[in-house]
Amino acid sequence: MSNPILTKVKNIFGDPVLRTRILFLLGALVVFRILAAIPIPGVDQIALSQFLANNQFFGLLSVFSGGGFSQLSIVMLGVGPYITASIIMQLATVIFPKVKTMYSEEGEAGRTKFITWSRTLSIPLSILQAVAFLSLLETQGVVSSLDSFAFATNVLLVAAGSMFLMWIGELITEFGIGNGVSIIIFAGIIAGVPGGISQLLFTATAANIPAYLGFAAVAIATIFAVVLVSEAERSIPIAYARQVRGSAMQQGAATYLPIRILQAGVMPIIFGLSLLLLPQVILAGLQAVGVPGLEGAITWYTAFSANPWWHGGLYFIFVVMFTFFYTSITFEPKRVADNLQKTGAFVPGVRPGPETERYIGNVVNRITLPGALFLGLLAVIPFIVQGLTGITAILIGGTALLIAVNVLLDLIRKIDAQASLREY
Repeated sequence: MSNPILTKVKNIFGDPVLRTRILFLLGALVVFRILAAIPIPGVDQIALSQFLANNQFFGLLSVFSGGGFSQLSIVMLGVGPYITASIIMQLATVIFPKVKTMYSEEGEAGRTKFITWSRTLSIPLSILQAVAFLSLLETQGVVSSLDSFAFATNVLLVAAGSMFLMWIGELITEFGIGNGVSIIIFAGIIAGVPGGISQLLFTATAANIPAYLGFAAVAIATIFAVVLVSEAERSIPIAYARQVRGSAMQQGAATYLPIRILQAGVMPIIFGLSLLLLPQVILAGLQAVGVPGLEGAITWYTAFSANPWWHGGLYFIFVVMFTFFYTSITFEPKRVADNLQKTGAFVPGVRPGPETERYIGNVVNRITLPGALFLGLLAVIPFIVQGLTGITAILIGGTALLIAVNVLLDLIRKIDAQASLREY
């Protein structure tokens, strides 16, 4: 009797189109990892290691850069500028009705224009972030002091690396499988696992083994909970009206509309982290251009970032807020209700039109609330552990674990969908 998993793998790599997409994805990730290993000029690796060890805030940035920031590589910014630009554009759909119309009602042409604006906005954001971070690292002695021309060269190099990485992500989305930006973040997280395990083995002692085992148990439980909730869905029954064709009457079919509890996926976590990073970027950029009177604000925000309770509480609010926000953008009850009415479908016991829209909207809000609270709680578990034990090393691992599990689930789901499509 054949193994179904091996049969599925054989079918996946036996299809030339799907195999080409997977190989393209792997090749793009190899290019990304090569770029992440090329440092910018003038980096003091010892000072960099001490700086990152004493500043958990920049450990969060390393999640976006796929480990590039920990090496100060030419892609040290990762896809952070593009994510920030996407957040600004998503917020613009709420503030400006014309942007919302372009995004949701102009079809593929409108979404293409929306993405183009996001890419264009990423260019000045990448330059601003490059100036801010390089100036901050120079004041901390991580990067050697450079003249104006050398500093400008580093800024352009880092900004160009971020734009190139954004381009690779777009190529993965188009010619590979899955969301390219999320996969780049996932690849950087996975690339740091072997080094983390080796460091853990070398530093392990008999005294801290129980703590490590406890963290491993929490990680396994977190993975199980994320998989369980990510796959959970609420099914709304859908029925189709009877149709008369000639002299025969055909009975309407019955199906259901699946609504996932976590429709936003990993995006609320990425949005929340981006907002936590944004004040530091703005303050460092303003300080770099010589704006006076920022020492008090920088000191206050640094102390705020070091407090796990306040920082974690704000992170929780951001994750919950963006879960509702992103769900409202990606899933519109009015559009679903209109499509059901156009195809002659209806929810049993609910009148078509506005009542169906309200019914679906209420269902989405009810199931999104526990999903958002669950996602926010998982995001702040590392902060809670840090506040209770004082251990900061788990902070990055907790956030990275959430992102990695969600991206991996989405990638497996899309590969399986592509394989099933070709089987039929």
